[in-house]
Amino acid sequence: MAIAIILHLLPAVSWVGGMFFAYMALRPVAASQLEPPARLSLWVGVFSKFFPWVFVSIALILVSGLWMVYAVFGGFAATGLYVPVMLVLGIVMMLIFFHVFFAPYKRLKQAVAEEDWPAGGKQLAQIRMMIGINLLLGLVTIAIASGGRYFA
Repeated sequence: MAIAIILHLLPAVSWVGGMFFAYMALRPVAASQLEPPARLSLWVGVFSKFFPWVFVSIALILVSGLWMVYAVFGGFAATGLYVPVMLVLGIVMMLIFFHVFFAPYKRLKQAVAEEDWPAGGKQLAQIRMMIGINLLLGLVTIAIASGGRYFA
């Protein structure tokens, strides 16, 4: 059980913590100090390093979560309501991430490669909004994970 919890919590904290850092610290500084070419290029570089870790995190979170539900509890029927709520929120977060990765991030990379800064800015704004939503969902999920069993 301890290994499953570690394999669940570390990637969840890494993913949500990475979004928190990017949204609350890196974004405001980059927006205030960098012109669009440098700012958009920076974000492409940051995302190219962060997004592979999000894919790894998603895989580990899903596998470890299902491992705990079935190996420890014997299925969802034996868990509290907070467990399926976490699963639903996690799946929504994953779907938002997949959309970001396969749509606006792909277009952002193309815009930066073509030096189309207005188009890149539009894509970055979409990514920022979706990461903001995912950050909120992630923080709610962490709150449910840490305190959910005590609400029931």
